[in-house]
Amino acid sequence: MADLKVEERGPVLVLTMDRPETRNAMSLAMAEEVAAAVTMLDDRPDLAVGVITGANGTFCAGMDLRQFAAGERPFVEGRGFAGLVEQPPRKPLVAAVEGYALAGGFEIVLACDLVVASREATFGLPEVKRGLTAAGGGLLRLQQRVPYHLAMELVLTGRMFPATEAADVRLVNRVAEPGTALDVAVALALEIAANAPMALAASKQVLRRSVDWPLEEEFDCQEAWLGPVRRSADAKEGALAFVERRAPQWTGS
Repeated sequence: MADLKVEERGPVLVLTMDRPETRNAMSLAMAEEVAAAVTMLDDRPDLAVGVITGANGTFCAGMDLRQFAAGERPFVEGRGFAGLVEQPPRKPLVAAVEGYALAGGFEIVLACDLVVASREATFGLPEVKRGLTAAGGGLLRLQQRVPYHLAMELVLTGRMFPATEAADVRLVNRVAEPGTALDVAVALALEIAANAPMALAASKQVLRRSVDWPLEEEFDCQEAWLGPVRRSADAKEGALAFVERRAPQWTGS
C-alpha cells in the first residue's frame, strides 16, 4: 500500500501523507513518492497547483526516527528531505495542516508557498531535544518567515508553536476550522489555478530567488524569468480576454 495518496481535483494535485501508525512520519519510501508526485506536478501542463496534507488529523511528525536509528534517511537525491525541501516544485505548493507539523513536518510546511492550518494545529522544530538539528531547511527558512528573535526562540527551545500564534506573524495564510484545512487549501489552490500558469511559475521563482540578487542587477535577473511570460501566447490571451470581457483560456505557452 502506498504511503502517499495522490488525487487530482481539476488543476490541483493533492498529496496526502498516510502513515497513521507513525503520525505520518517521513520514510524513505514516502519521500520517493513525494518526489515523484511533485515532478509530475511540474511536468503536467494541466496541473497548476499542488496541495500537501496529512491523513488522520495529523500533518507530519517529522522523520521516522526508528528508521533513522536503523540507518535509513528519507532523503531523495536532488530533492532532499521528504523528496521536497531542497527542490520544491516550480509550481505553487500549499500546505494544509491539521494536528502536528513537527520537525521535518514543519520543514515541509516551510518549503511550501502558502499555508492553511486548522486553528488547533501545532508547529515546532524540537530537534535540539533529540540531539539533532533542523537540517531539512528549518534553520534556513524559518528566519525568513518569522521575526529573527522568534525564530531563534523556536529553534533553541524546541517549543510548540500553535497555529493561532503562527497566524499572528503571518506564517499561516488561512486559519481553518478543525477538519477543514484541506478543503480551505484546495479552494485557495483553485483560486490560484485560475491564473496563467506561466505567470504563476515565473512569479514564484522571482520571489524565491531575488532575496540575494545584487541591487543593481535585480531587474536584469528577473527578466530571465519574466521576459518569456511577457512574450507568451497567454499574455496576449489575457489582454484579449480583458478587452472582450470574458474568462481567459490559458494554454501555458
